[in-house]
Amino acid sequence: MRYFFRSGKKEEKEKQTKTQGIFMTAVMTTLRHALRHFRLFIKWIAVAVVLGIVCGLAGTLFHYLIDTAAVLFGRFGFLLFLLPAAGLLTVFSYHLLKIYDDEGTNSILRAARAETTSAFRVTPLIFLSAFLTHLCGGSAGREGAALQIGGSLGSFLARSLHMNRYEQQMSVMCGMSASFSAVFGTPLTAAFFAIEVAGVGNIFYAGLVPSVTASFLAMLISRHFGMAAPSFFTAEIQPLTVPVFCRVVLLGILCALLSILFCRTMHAASALYRRYIPDAYLRIFCGGLIVIAGTLLCGSRDYNGSGMNIIALALAGSAFPAAFLIKMLMTAATAGAGYKGGEIIPAMFIGAAFGCAAAPLIGLDPAFCAQAGLIAVFCGAVNCPVSSILLSIEFFGSGNLLLLGAASATSYMLSGYYSLYSAQKFMNSKTSLLSVRRSAK
Repeated sequence: MRYFFRSGKKEEKEKQTKTQGIFMTAVMTTLRHALRHFRLFIKWIAVAVVLGIVCGLAGTLFHYLIDTAAVLFGRFGFLLFLLPAAGLLTVFSYHLLKIYDDEGTNSILRAARAETTSAFRVTPLIFLSAFLTHLCGGSAGREGAALQIGGSLGSFLARSLHMNRYEQQMSVMCGMSASFSAVFGTPLTAAFFAIEVAGVGNIFYAGLVPSVTASFLAMLISRHFGMAAPSFFTAEIQPLTVPVFCRVVLLGILCALLSILFCRTMHAASALYRRYIPDAYLRIFCGGLIVIAGTLLCGSRDYNGSGMNIIALALAGSAFPAAFLIKMLMTAATAGAGYKGGEIIPAMFIGAAFGCAAAPLIGLDPAFCAQAGLIAVFCGAVNCPVSSILLSIEFFGSGNLLLLGAASATSYMLSGYYSLYSAQKFMNSKTSLLSVRRSAK
């Protein structure tokens, strides 16, 4: 009996020791995982701080240069007639640094998917070329150029630190969000846009911490130097009724069609220029002449530059009925010829002007329709629904969030696989729960 009793105590003690060992192993494993995650957290916070400061300063300088160019263009009307010469200087500067077929924002999207890298020399070229475009009245935005600046800086930092391809991907996204935030003043939209735009349907949540941190710092730097975010008229809160909801969905359908038209017009203009004018110098020179002719035919300079003043008027409830169509053609003539800038602000111009003009036909408030049109065409053209909803909040507040979200969702689904960016890829179907991998049209 004594033997069995001692044997039982020994077995119980061994079992306790084994249990304690398993528990300690589990604790140590958990601690190692926690420390690893914390080290990664600190690492990406550090990267975000560096890129937030660098891209924030670069984006702020770029913002200042583009604003200065717009002021000079408004003050000195003769600058419009120097647009062809500005185009020649743009092409020459790219060729001088051995960039013969620049893809613009498309190259940054490929870098954000770790398919390629972005050359650092793109940064000064974008500063110069976008400044020249706005100085001489080309119809372009500024955010596409900002994305290229931030993406190239993020790619340069990643290569300097010998990061692997996936870390380079996150660094590019981080730089994109910082520069977008500095130029546009919408940090959450910037962060989500950077991690959403390259692969539609797959949001790289791992990039949230560095992207949000970098975009926040960049916004603070931009504000410190007096670069304020756009301020727009806020429409009245619309009643949440079935008739209003149905009208908003109808507007979303129309904006989806409009975004398809805009994307196809942009791609067609580029293809036609390249087909009939193969030489880059002659192509951009002729494009400048077309923009000058278009401006003179319109008898107005409302469609040159980014057109932020016309967006503001549309959001206040006033827009020329054909303004969206004229802006579309002027932007296609500018970007298709090779002038640098961006397509997002023109997309917002087109959406706001169209929404305001369509309001009487739909039976809604013009100012609200302009807001819904801006968000819906933006979403349909870049295929970023989360960023679109965040943009509606950062621009207009949350009073009409549900209705603006409905317009955005409708436009996203019905705009198909068209995009302003031919390098954009769709990772999930827009109409079913299926994974796909297809390039944008």
